[in-house]
Amino acid sequence: MKKANGQSRPKNGLIAALDIGTTKVCCLIARMGEFGPKIVGIGHQVSAGVKNGAVVDMDALEVSIRATVETAEQMAEENIRDVTVNVSNAALRSRLIAYEVSTAGHRIDEADLRRLLNANNAELDEGETRERLHTIPVGYSIDGTRGVRDPVGMYGDRLAVNMHVVTASSPPLRNLETVVSRCHLGVSDTVASPYASALSCLVGDETKLGVTMIDMGGGTTTVAVFFDGELVHTDIIPLGGSHITSDIARGLSTPLGHAERIKTLFGNAIPSSSDDRAVIEVPLIGEDGTAEANQVPRSMLIGIIRPRVQETFELVRDRLASAGFEQVSGPRVVLTGGASQLPGVPDVANDILDRQVRIGRPKAIDGLAEAVSGPAFSTCTGLVHYMVSADQENRPGAFQPTEDSGSPIGRIGQWLRENF
Repeated sequence: MKKANGQSRPKNGLIAALDIGTTKVCCLIARMGEFGPKIVGIGHQVSAGVKNGAVVDMDALEVSIRATVETAEQMAEENIRDVTVNVSNAALRSRLIAYEVSTAGHRIDEADLRRLLNANNAELDEGETRERLHTIPVGYSIDGTRGVRDPVGMYGDRLAVNMHVVTASSPPLRNLETVVSRCHLGVSDTVASPYASALSCLVGDETKLGVTMIDMGGGTTTVAVFFDGELVHTDIIPLGGSHITSDIARGLSTPLGHAERIKTLFGNAIPSSSDDRAVIEVPLIGEDGTAEANQVPRSMLIGIIRPRVQETFELVRDRLASAGFEQVSGPRVVLTGGASQLPGVPDVANDILDRQVRIGRPKAIDGLAEAVSGPAFSTCTGLVHYMVSADQENRPGAFQPTEDSGSPIGRIGQWLRENF
């Protein structure tokens, strides 16, 4: 995907994040200051034209994006030209590969490092059907000696790196860029949704000890695995909160709008002894407003919700195992995203994944309103953190945890090679 420009920060000091999800579109505009970003514009609208993270109706999505961005611009009292956008379609792919370059025995400098990290070789090239979102170094070696933390200033003939390459299918990316451009905006960068959510919610100790970040959105559930301070695996599962809503609508024969309301007010993923006695009024599809609502026990609602939540976490567990990251994923799970707020979800995650579970909320940013500081807005705030860290480090993809930012990046490559 082409980028709007090569500048990390525009001349007016504004950066803009655009989270395009299945159920909502959110835009945050931040002004960079001496002490970090300050949110000056906020907009969010119901999303239309997106299914499971992929664009399916450009006209409908364009309307949602325009309304969202205009609201944020009015609050900021300035217009934006470029946005950083998330990618959450199921065609995301993650893999670890090794690559090396010749340094001819001279002292390794920043130019050698850039040549290694920006290598456009056949091993990294995904062809025309896929595009790279992130190329993240997770371990260096010099002349076969692994565990090098920082190769700059050292001498050697061959400099090698283990790279975590995150790619996405080109057609969905082009659809995303096209609909954004129709709103007269450029795409300054694209970020994998699980990476953005992790930047927003995780802390340094979690990423160093090993943690699995699970963002339960409306149409997808995204996964990011960190070990030794670095992102080592990402995945996207095409299941989310909207699938639970659809299950309720079908199971109770009620309109989708009422199903969402019933899920929010009465939903739970864990059954209780009082569920059979609690009665819920459920409007039926096709009945007019004067018709008497159907009455069902709350246990029926729980019986619809729980299997879908279980299925989601079982898929997460199985796909981590099949990718070889079940052990690397650490003893802790952080849940975020709108669907994670459904009561009982953390308990189901704990039972199926057999890990400590906490709900992750976005890190505080100056000016961030309470209404957009919950788990549902983790991805959008993570995009802001991504732009800030990329601006500071001048290397997109740099993870900046809130604690102990100097994480050792050398040991993970050696550990992975010896254990997988």
